[in-house]
Amino acid sequence: MKKLYEVDHLPVFQNKMYETPEAAIACPKGDVVLVQNTKSGLIFNSAFDPSLLQYDSSYQNEQACSPFFLKHLHEVGRIIQRHCGGMHLVEIGCGKGFFLEYITSLGFQITGFDPAYEGNNPSIKKTYYGPGFSVGADGIILRHVLEHVANPVDFLLQIQAVAGDAMIYIEVPCFDWICRKRAWFDIFYEHVNYFRGDDFQRLFGRIHEAGHLFGGQYLYVLADIASLREPLFEGEAICFPNDFLKGLFSASQKVKESTEDANAIWGGSSKGVIFSLLMERMGAKIKNILDINPSKQGKYLGGTGLRVSPPEDILKSLPDGANIFIMNSNYAEEIVEMAGDRFQYWRIDDDF
Repeated sequence: MKKLYEVDHLPVFQNKMYETPEAAIACPKGDVVLVQNTKSGLIFNSAFDPSLLQYDSSYQNEQACSPFFLKHLHEVGRIIQRHCGGMHLVEIGCGKGFFLEYITSLGFQITGFDPAYEGNNPSIKKTYYGPGFSVGADGIILRHVLEHVANPVDFLLQIQAVAGDAMIYIEVPCFDWICRKRAWFDIFYEHVNYFRGDDFQRLFGRIHEAGHLFGGQYLYVLADIASLREPLFEGEAICFPNDFLKGLFSASQKVKESTEDANAIWGGSSKGVIFSLLMERMGAKIKNILDINPSKQGKYLGGTGLRVSPPEDILKSLPDGANIFIMNSNYAEEIVEMAGDRFQYWRIDDDF
């Protein structure tokens, strides 16, 4: 094993919302020790303890409130239509069911599994997918699931054992993008695995389509599950950037140059949780968190206990020239359009 990066005491959930700041600050925490297995080439958190994670309806990771993210989902839908038209699909880890409902509208028959589901669609089972379930489908969808699963190869082998000749669509964050952007705010306890494109080339013998999505932040692959195999790595161990935390230092300095009331974070999700927490540890606390997701508003972020507010509640009180730190540059255009030109905008994945 080769150690790449280490950070301690992160909230085990980055998208779980809390009813009080006290509960949010006292949330369960865990350490991250990223290593690369030099035999398989796979990258994972060697300090991960899956028993700390139990997903329920308080987990809020739906991004479909954003027009930009909707465009991304439509692009994924087109990929699946190209290869899986007319098939019966199963989505493992379907979240709140938004993508499943969209795929259904395209004419697919689809069954979902997710304990965090809150709706009443009879096609969605409010439980984890497990070995006791027969997939019974021609195609399987794993969108932002595999990075959460301890022993991902074993998990895929379990699916392979019951899936026959099914095709599988997998979408995960791209570790090459994280390294290239020095995205320290994209390392989470929940994400036990971090994938690169080459990993899927080693995992599957028959790939129908693969590439990058969402401005390069995501990897995807559509392959035959029957061609799954144990990955063997023969290349050089990954060279993790020595200056990975450079943006943390420069962003914290930017905050310290202003008064506390003249800074705001736009995005109360994964990146916002880590950004606010590590900035606080640098002595650069930001108290204003904005998010357009109604399910997050009025709730509190794990680790810092910061309250998430609707943008309209905060923008009117921010002084001219205040710093707004945008947690994902993909949303920058719609954020600026919503908030206006009174502020300085900083895209954490581009400007630091």
